[in-house]
Amino acid sequence: MSYDVPQLLNLSQAQLDELFTSSPAGDIPDGEAKGTAIIAPGTKYTTEIAELINHFGWQGKNFDAASGLLKNRILVFGIQAIIANVYKGPSWVDGKECIVLDYSETSLVAQRIRDEIRLIAPGRYLGVVFWAKNRLINFALQFSSPVV
Repeated sequence: MSYDVPQLLNLSQAQLDELFTSSPAGDIPDGEAKGTAIIAPGTKYTTEIAELINHFGWQGKNFDAASGLLKNRILVFGIQAIIANVYKGPSWVDGKECIVLDYSETSLVAQRIRDEIRLIAPGRYLGVVFWAKNRLINFALQFSSPVV
């Protein structure tokens, strides 16, 4: 099944976990992705929280696959900041291959953050955010040009 963002926002945490663990890593993406934070999954607040975060905090990520880097688009103006190294590695969720977004060597602000993403549909990735080794939230990335 191909999931879009509204469908992901309606899934429970268990369903998001199942989707993440059953999905392949996919290729390291390239280009601009719209991001959606998934907080309090499956509740009536999930969509409202996502909209608030998208407007004021985090809009998405810009990937440069050739250099293995990304920049987050943050704040109301979509400023490109908070750089991460991007590579494939074992997931902290299940040990299987994922795409790691590693801030430990590129950001003082986010150096304890690690994101993991997996391809759930062409141009769509589901992600997990960790603070140190503590799991925080999920997020979705949607590219305008499908990434296979």
